[in-house]
Amino acid sequence: MPEAVLAGIWALVGASSLVLGAALSITGWIRGRPLAWLIGFGAGALVSAVAYDLVEEAVRASATGLSVAAGFVVGAVVFYVGDELVDRMGDRTGVPILLGAILDGIPESIVLGLSLVGGGTPSLAILVAIFISNVPEAIASSTEMRRGGRTAAWIIGVWAAVAAASGVAAGVGYGLLGSVSGEHIAFINAFAAGAILVMLADELLPEAHSLSADKSVGLATAAGFAVAAALSFTS
Repeated sequence: MPEAVLAGIWALVGASSLVLGAALSITGWIRGRPLAWLIGFGAGALVSAVAYDLVEEAVRASATGLSVAAGFVVGAVVFYVGDELVDRMGDRTGVPILLGAILDGIPESIVLGLSLVGGGTPSLAILVAIFISNVPEAIASSTEMRRGGRTAAWIIGVWAAVAAASGVAAGVGYGLLGSVSGEHIAFINAFAAGAILVMLADELLPEAHSLSADKSVGLATAAGFAVAAALSFTS
């Protein structure tokens, strides 16, 4: 099987949890404190992926570190600006939410695909972190869609489209970027790290704390970090 196709399949696996999160939102099985814990766990897993996979790989690939710094700053600013634009669009029941999900999902998928460069295997830590963190993100967004009058079929279709776009992005990214220099790889990894870190601080963790009446979200976040860190060292 061509590696570009394999990269797309792995990215699709990671993004498929968006559909799972949408389904859980529609059924209402997870809410309140359990949802807060799930969001915190996913956030912790992403923090670990940023520290032990994205930034570490970026530093390893870069000769000077300039591309790492530049990528991190650009990724953080791009996500911040994009998120601000989404918020100002006002309508949180359709295209703006889709845009927000793509904004952080596409870089994550490209990085996951690039981990196969040179015949390697996908980063298990990044894959798990993406899969876990997508669930609460989709639950929260899908809940808003339902409040806006969207049907269950429409919501599932939207997230299925985002998952498919993530798979395509990983495959195309692998094909176009698989042979670029180490500095470019470093920039891409750092870009994803910066975007994810801003998303965690501005979106996931505040959402988790708003759903919990106590500070147990911190423990869930630490647990997510520990699990993802263990996967980083064993993969």
